Amino acid sequence: MARRRTGPTDVVKDLVFHRDDGRCVRCGSRDRLTVHHRVNRGMGGAREPWVNEAHNLLLACEPCNGWFEDHPLPSYEAGWKVRRPQPPDKVVVRYADGRGYRLAADGARTLVEGAR
Repeated sequence: MARRRTGPTDVVKDLVFHRDDGRCVRCGSRDRLTVHHRVNRGMGGAREPWVNEAHNLLLACEPCNGWFEDHPLPSYEAGWKVRRPQPPDKVVVRYADGRGYRLAADGARTLVEGAR
């Protein structure tokens, strides 16, 4: 029996890659990139479709992806992680350039003036 796909589609991954300019949102690296869920999927994936939409996903290098899990408080403060039940499109994300952005499900990002 085939396994049920629980992650984002290739189309959504491509949106995230282009939105984040092929760089880790935390350090700016272009190496060993992965797609990171801001709101955790949980064991076996989540049933809510928005969990795998672009506003809940970030491009991160493998070391930073691990850092997010090892350092939850600064990760929540920077918007790299989001606690349920907050909607991820309402939480500003700090990028490697120090600026804050609001992310949309369609793959867009909007600069939030004054957010750091």
